[in-house]
Amino acid sequence: MHVSRGYLISFEGLDGAGKTTQLILLETWLAAHQISYLRTREPGGTALGLAIRHLLLDRPELEITPLAEAFLFQADRAQHFATIVEPQLASGTLVITDRCFDSSIAYQGAGRGLGVELIERLSLLATQGRTPDLTILLDLDPDRVQLRTDYTQDKSGQRERQNHFDREEHAFHIRLHQAFLDLAHKYPERIKVIQAVQPPDAIHTEIVHAIEALLT
Repeated sequence: MHVSRGYLISFEGLDGAGKTTQLILLETWLAAHQISYLRTREPGGTALGLAIRHLLLDRPELEITPLAEAFLFQADRAQHFATIVEPQLASGTLVITDRCFDSSIAYQGAGRGLGVELIERLSLLATQGRTPDLTILLDLDPDRVQLRTDYTQDKSGQRERQNHFDREEHAFHIRLHQAFLDLAHKYPERIKVIQAVQPPDAIHTEIVHAIEALLT
């Protein structure tokens, strides 16, 4: 399949929705169709981002405040877009990212109570106005979210050990879920909602259809 330019595709959803599994399936599909792509993630897509990821996810003793947490995510994003995402898009590469700024809007804006409008403005500043061309939102009822324990794996075997976001109270995940749905309602032309309780192959088929529509 010929791709005329670079596209940015983000994957979003609650932890445990199956993003990692679907990213692996998508990589196989892209390779089979000889589509040049780069898989990345937020936070952690750059060397600076890896250091920030460690601070954010693995150092609860630092007691990072909500606003400081938000700025750390934006610092990761600014570096990520300037040094990885934008150059790859300019070269005609399809960029697929595990999380992007919709996660910040949900986690810090709604989850931490900083305000979705504030976090959206900060995110657009960090990306210099760039938004994903397509966002795949794997929608999982927060009642189905099972908190991870150290070294627990999903079906792909790729899940990381539990971090402090996983250990938040149930009400936090309810706020995240609603925030993601609100974003999908606000940006229906960009955000494709897919029910995460389906079999992985069925989810993959929906994702492929959405990407084919974008690329053709």
